[in-house]
Parts: sequence; C-alpha cells; structure tokens
Amino acid sequence: MHNGIRRLRRISGRAAVLIMAAGLSACSGPQIEDYAGSGPELRIDDYFLGHTRGWGMVQDYRGEVTRRFVVDVIGSMQGNQLILEEDFVYADGETQHRRWTFTPAGDRQWIGRAADVMGEATATTRGNALRMNYVLQVPIDDSTWEFSMDDWMYLQPDGRILNRTSMRKLGLEAANITLAFQRCPCDSPASEPL
Repeated sequence: MHNGIRRLRRISGRAAVLIMAAGLSACSGPQIEDYAGSGPELRIDDYFLGHTRGWGMVQDYRGEVTRRFVVDVIGSMQGNQLILEEDFVYADGETQHRRWTFTPAGDRQWIGRAADVMGEATATTRGNALRMNYVLQVPIDDSTWEFSMDDWMYLQPDGRILNRTSMRKLGLEAANITLAFQRCPCDSPASEPL
C-alpha cells in the first residue's frame, strides 16, 4: 500500500514538473534579440515610405478564417516622425482607417500611437525582424474589447514582409492575423484577393 502511494506521488511529481516546463517554454518564445545580425535589415522608416499593400486574414482560436482583407499603407516622414495612413477593405465590404504616428525612441526603437490603441505601442527592430506590442480597442456588438497584440514582421530577401500577430484576451490567444506586405507598384490590384 505504502509503495503504491509513493509511486503515485513520484508520477504526480514528474507530471507537475513536465506541466511546469511546458508552461515555461510556452512563455519564453522568441525574443527580438534572436534576430540581430539576420538580413536583410528591416528599417520601417525606409520600407514603409510611399505606398505599401498588404493582403491578410484573421483566424479565430480554432484556426478558422473569419475575415480576409487588403490594406493600403501610405507612409511619410514629418520631421523625425513616421506617419502611416492605413486603409483596410474587408471581404464583406467593410472599410476601416487607422493613422499611426511613430516617434524614434533610441536604437532601432519606436513609440507608436493610434486612435484605437490604448497608450503607446512599443516597436523594436533587429536584423530582418520587428516586434511591436500594444493594446488594441476593437468594437464588438455594443461594447469595446481590449486585445493585447504581439506583432511580428519579417523582411524577406525578395522585399516582401511576412507579418503575424497574436491577439490575446485575459492571457489566452483569441485570434491571430497573418499578412504579406509588398511595396507598390504591386503585382495585383487591391480588390483581386477578395
């Protein structure tokens, strides 16, 4: 009897260690410093000047695609600030506009502000990658929900950017966004993928 209890405790203890290790590895994830020295170098104050187009989709926590969209981005410099005017067109015909203002904040770091972002976004680039964190306010039905956004961009050798964003609520991933950006003139018109 006592041997059975001891064995059960050992198994339970091992299971707890494995669960804790899995939890820690899930939290650790990649860091922006991991991309230092990778190329080509991503400089948002260069890449997003002028006209850029992105094709994207939103997937819910089950992986189901819930929205598709095209976004046209017009970037300009005003003094030392990068201004991005984003115009979204969704597959269902809805449109949305967002204006970002990015201010340099040190070595390859930017502080971003937009009307539907709570407080400030922090963006850091290293090598070919950018990581940006912010809280986005999203109107849903008759209320506004706040999502923590973990936004990663990767500049590819052909000049396109691949972008993946995790949307989290109460620490759980509610959705993710996948985007591909291309400098314009673009290969296809904005309406083609929809």
